[in-house]
Amino acid sequence: MSDYLQLSGKTFLVFGVANRKSVAWHVAQSLEGQGARVIYSVRSDERKKSLATLLAGKSVFLCDVEDEGAAPRLAAAVAAAGHAPLHGIVHSIAFANYSEGFKGFHETKRKDFLQATAISAFSLVEIARAFKPQIAKDASVVTIGISSLLVTPDNYGYMGPIKAALESCTRFLAKSFSADTEVRFNVLGSGPLKTSASAGIPGYLESYLYAEKLTFRKRNLGTQEVADAALFLLSPRSSGVNGTTLVVDAGLGSNYFDKEIIRLAMRLPEAATQIPNPKGPNAK
Repeated sequence: MSDYLQLSGKTFLVFGVANRKSVAWHVAQSLEGQGARVIYSVRSDERKKSLATLLAGKSVFLCDVEDEGAAPRLAAAVAAAGHAPLHGIVHSIAFANYSEGFKGFHETKRKDFLQATAISAFSLVEIARAFKPQIAKDASVVTIGISSLLVTPDNYGYMGPIKAALESCTRFLAKSFSADTEVRFNVLGSGPLKTSASAGIPGYLESYLYAEKLTFRKRNLGTQEVADAALFLLSPRSSGVNGTTLVVDAGLGSNYFDKEIIRLAMRLPEAATQIPNPKGPNAK
């Protein structure tokens, strides 16, 4: 087996597996396919039971990052089980309370914003701090973000600013750890994916189909494509990449003025979006 990514025999901790559609699951399976050892952290006993078949025979630990002190307890349990040193950590955790539906951003409740921030962004800081003593000096930490922090989708609620906080935390962790290690922290900025978590967002299907039309190839991302990029960031092959966001979006962030989108938005006939050659059909 080729080991171009140099992941074989290394140990990685993966947070965020919910089911077979999860980004975290695709990353974990890809790591194992490269000969790496993967240990898993899930939120609760209930989640662990629901994943019993999927994670059978694997090392699974509990960590509800909303609970203060959960990350140090997990680090102690992982060390006691003899899994150190870790060569990488995958942080694929996010939560927002949309139980009351979507409202204007100015109507965001403090408790909802703080809860989502603690789970989706600050948990990365707590995890990094807790595992610093047992992480390899040249390890890689990858968190899953979004492809653009400039867009303001109505049905993403207050998660846009929280993903911005996650991205900022990643850069500051990269700088902080550089004082005495070469541990790298990076964000994988993913475009829209077809996951169970996204399916729970009202109106997401329409947004997903719209995003597909904006990609250069007119085909949305596959979750495995995101996992493949994550493996690169986790591997020594990306040793020069630190404190940055790798965008994986099939080009949608650069294609806002696609002629097909313009035609559909303006309800123009197809011919109206064709760009004529001012010098004539036979000009060169």
